[in-house]
Amino acid sequence: MPRGSSPKRERQYEHIKESAMDRGESRKRAEEIAARTVNKERARSGESETASKTSLQDMSSSERGGQRSHSGAGGPTYDQLYEEAKRRNLHGRSQMNKAELKQKLGK
Repeated sequence: MPRGSSPKRERQYEHIKESAMDRGESRKRAEEIAARTVNKERARSGESETASKTSLQDMSSSERGGQRSHSGAGGPTYDQLYEEAKRRNLHGRSQMNKAELKQKLGK
């Protein structure tokens, strides 16, 4: 984290890093994701001395994350589909791949 970061941004960084590691990212990649996300949020809120044009004009990190995981290029993740199949008590779900789960769930 950059010098002078607020305690809130420190907590945000740790939370994002831990979430990325829980998803299976390496420690180095998780730290990169967390740093980039926090730095962008700092730029958007005016906490950093400099900010790129894309940091200020692009959608926020929280908006983007939701879009990618639910309706991005690959749509919902396998785990998301599996959990929905589990909630619907879909039989044979453990033997299905992502495409089959999508088809059975009507996605």
